[in-house]
Amino acid sequence: MVSYERQQAFQIREAEFSDLPHVMRINRICLPENYTYFFFESILRNYPKTFLVAEVDGNIAGYIMCRVERGFSKFDRLSFKKLGHVISIAVLPEYRRRGMGESLLESALKAMKGHYGCEEAYLEVRVSNIPALTLYRKLGFTVVKTARRYYIDGEDAYVMAKKL
Repeated sequence: MVSYERQQAFQIREAEFSDLPHVMRINRICLPENYTYFFFESILRNYPKTFLVAEVDGNIAGYIMCRVERGFSKFDRLSFKKLGHVISIAVLPEYRRRGMGESLLESALKAMKGHYGCEEAYLEVRVSNIPALTLYRKLGFTVVKTARRYYIDGEDAYVMAKKL
């Protein structure tokens, strides 16, 4: 006998300041890189259109937080561009494999381009994080560089980017 768990619907919305303790909890559960409350708050204050949460039945199950930067293109080193930087994305383990991470990232990419006028998006990801690499490739990101010993534990990161 096979039983199927009912897939709960989720909604993506802009984060609010009252969401930050929930976002920080998800960050601590899911990722080894944790940030201070002030850091989360400053990103939300400055880039609210790309700081999003995923809600299931009124509970926050995932988030994405991004900022906008000016810097050299990840594809054409001699060109200066407006870049969307995906700082952090996480979904609680019990809500994974339901499209939530993909929806968060797609929504943030649309806001980067549509609201902030970004021309490219980029992120760093652990070379060992196969599920994340699979998602990012699915959404059109490519590896543009390897950042050696990027993480505090010494693991390398891929810098992945995509043109918007």
